[in-house]
Amino acid sequence: MVRRPVAFVTAVVLFVEAVGIVLVNGVLATVAGNQRMSLAGMDPDAMVTGTWVMGGVSGVLLVLCGLIPLLAGVRDRAPGRVGRITLIACAVVHGVLGALAVGLIGWAAFAFLMVVLALIVLTLVAFDRSEPEAVKPAGAAPEPV
Repeated sequence: MVRRPVAFVTAVVLFVEAVGIVLVNGVLATVAGNQRMSLAGMDPDAMVTGTWVMGGVSGVLLVLCGLIPLLAGVRDRAPGRVGRITLIACAVVHGVLGALAVGLIGWAAFAFLMVVLALIVLTLVAFDRSEPEAVKPAGAAPEPV
């Protein structure tokens, strides 16, 4: 089956993306601190702190989202309800960010975000929870325990 490798690749990509997000926010915080930049009169130190916090929180959330397909791949079974909801939310965020990335960053960022979105969706679809374990005839007696 292809579902275990897809789950592992999705987890690795989300982990790499988490590191990338923290690094990008670190660069932004450093630039804002060195330039003493502010937005609408906000304190520059608050901008730097907020950028670091946003990068850290985003990185932690991406790592948590990456743990879900990793565990699904190791266990070879579908994530639970909370895991599926988390992956769906992560996919929605990647879709929205991809739409924004086209105009703000460029097509390369859009392509990366759409690949991550496709991996998340493929992970969700590959582990289909509706697969019956065994089909029994309608009048069959229960098995002894």
